[in-house]
Amino acid sequence: MQKITLGFSTCPNDTFIFDAMVHHKIDTENLDFEVVLGDVEELNNKALNNELDVTKISYHAFSKIADNYLLLDSGSALGYKNGPLLISKRKIYPDELHDVKIAIPGLNTTANLLFSIAFPDAKNKKEYLFSDIEEAVLSNEIDAGLIIHENRFTYEQKGLKKIIDLGEYWEQETGLPIPLGGIAVNRNLDQELQLKINRVLKRSVEFAFENPKSAYPYIKEYAQEMEEEVMYKHIELYVNDFTKDLGKDGREAIKVLYEKAISLGVLPKMKNDLFLT
Repeated sequence: MQKITLGFSTCPNDTFIFDAMVHHKIDTENLDFEVVLGDVEELNNKALNNELDVTKISYHAFSKIADNYLLLDSGSALGYKNGPLLISKRKIYPDELHDVKIAIPGLNTTANLLFSIAFPDAKNKKEYLFSDIEEAVLSNEIDAGLIIHENRFTYEQKGLKKIIDLGEYWEQETGLPIPLGGIAVNRNLDQELQLKINRVLKRSVEFAFENPKSAYPYIKEYAQEMEEEVMYKHIELYVNDFTKDLGKDGREAIKVLYEKAISLGVLPKMKNDLFLT
């Protein structure tokens, strides 16, 4: 068995797609995975330090590690109507955002990149763990918060209001799916091994689609506070055909994201060869 370090988050969409390969429910082609679990920003930072062979990565963070990693075709979170939401306790209009304090789920998150593209003048931002943002807004510690993951299902129940859906903004601007996170493989690994990892991951995603309840114990282990219905809503939102394979539209969405950010000076220029194949 060849040991591969593999980083992903405890969010249901990740435990859902990685379950089969981590627990050898599929042919892993003699690969064994040493799992490193972390919040998306923790994983981003590990990748920035070149610590992992394979990792879930925010597309924003990937722009900073493209010299050391390539994007795999499988495992990505792209889609329609699943982008980050900017929420607040009181009514705030988009043209007021340059004057308010905004909580973000990490500087290197794609949520922050999309926000920076949409509102380049809104610079009064503070980093929070994504799961703490609602409470920071409710306690008036912060004026507005950029929420991701399962929080988009809970904010209204807490009396919070939507300022803007950045997924809808992106779709109106580009007509493309919104690229949130991908899976990166270290360029130091030989290409045959990189391709093998991509095959195994695709197999794992396909197994998850065909056996959606198989991963439930693994999902539940790390999402204990979440009801089963919310878990599977979360998975449905972020796991789709783009997760099986980026395809032409998925790759185009990622390229356009970077082109827009570079043109606004939000990101520096990057390598051209971003994808494994």
